[in-house]
Amino acid sequence: MPLHLIELKNTPIFEQLLLEESLLRDHTEDFCLINHGSSAAIVLGISGKKEELVQIEKAASYHIPLIKRFSGGGTVVVDHNTLFVTFIFSKKSHPFPAYPEPIMLWSEDFYRPIFARSDFCLKENDYVLADKKFGGNAQYLKKERWLHHTSFLWDYNPNYMDCLLHPKKSPCYRANRVHHEFICKLSDYYPNLQTVITAIKEHLHTLYPVIIPSTGSFLSQNISRRTTSFL
Repeated sequence: MPLHLIELKNTPIFEQLLLEESLLRDHTEDFCLINHGSSAAIVLGISGKKEELVQIEKAASYHIPLIKRFSGGGTVVVDHNTLFVTFIFSKKSHPFPAYPEPIMLWSEDFYRPIFARSDFCLKENDYVLADKKFGGNAQYLKKERWLHHTSFLWDYNPNYMDCLLHPKKSPCYRANRVHHEFICKLSDYYPNLQTVITAIKEHLHTLYPVIIPSTGSFLSQNISRRTTSFL
């Protein structure tokens, strides 16, 4: 089955999430969506409680909106230096069972040649270099389809990152480290972001017959207000 590749740039994460939700719920095709950059926002998983995860007054002082996405996963700060990659597939498109762990392992295999470093791995649902996180994931599984969404840190604003509270539940490998000791940025390891994006697109072409639809038509036809919401 062909894969429809939708490439965006500087599309606000709220609009991107609305588009993802529509592609997941209203379509049967397989998709990969790549978006480089967004206006600053803090995005919580569907069950996240803002009082437990965000310093709300500090976020307001930076005029950073809080968004609740339709999928699970943790809380992330995004801005113009974030790279987003989302896969939306029919459960019949791959031989592995469409459950969270097999999907995560498939994604690790997909990204291994992209990052091509011996210290790259999947660790407790995060992508890490050595023991520092650079990519966080969220998933949504429905009857016939699944979605896997990643936010990659090309760079980040430490002031914005300080708006996050230390969550009550965190990966064991975090070992209670503060955010700046727990995360890393891809810009420290790769010459430019376009190199990473190009590698992702080239790898897609080796695995799937890729169709590039009209991005404008998808944006105009598919964005509608759904579960994703501002808090």
